[in-house]
Amino acid sequence: MNLEYNTSRDKLVISEYGRHIQKLVKHAISIENKKDRQRFVEGIINIMGDLNPHLRDVVDFKHKLWDHIFVISNFKLDVESPYDKPGIETLSKKPEPLSYPKNDIKYNHYGKVIELLIKEAVKMEDNDLKKQLTVAIANQMKRSYVNWNNDTVEDEIIFAQLTKLSKDKLQIPKGIELAKYTPSVRTNSRKKKKRNKNQQKNK
Repeated sequence: MNLEYNTSRDKLVISEYGRHIQKLVKHAISIENKKDRQRFVEGIINIMGDLNPHLRDVVDFKHKLWDHIFVISNFKLDVESPYDKPGIETLSKKPEPLSYPKNDIKYNHYGKVIELLIKEAVKMEDNDLKKQLTVAIANQMKRSYVNWNNDTVEDEIIFAQLTKLSKDKLQIPKGIELAKYTPSVRTNSRKKKKRNKNQQKNK
């Protein structure tokens, strides 16, 4: 049984960017090839920029994003930045609040970040990295689906929705199986208590 509770997750370093960005940064640290790691991080920077539309008029907009990604990585990210790498004192600075775009979301349980990740994956030219990111997106979609609906879901449904969201531009490699996710026991318990309460009320 593969359950994931907030208490067992890594603490969010900059909560405004969300857990998806933090997971991508963590994955970037693990990429051994420096050129691949550099391209992957630049893709994350683009996504972070899309999450920060209100900062686009700020002179040091890109500089802020690069500072934030180093902070999120706990300064473990080994990539070339167009700016001086920040020091540990950057952690004491409070990031400006994000103004999230209010565009229509096709699937509420996936949220806007998943759509932004798909958008970035479609633009990637490196096929190996694109495949890795596509599988990572599909796994996150499955996790979000299970958490939102409190029910299991077949991989084929996730694959179909990923294809739809990417407008047929992303395909899961053959033979890939997504991670196993199960509904939260705590959530199911609450639903069961609520159902029993309603049944007693109806009686």
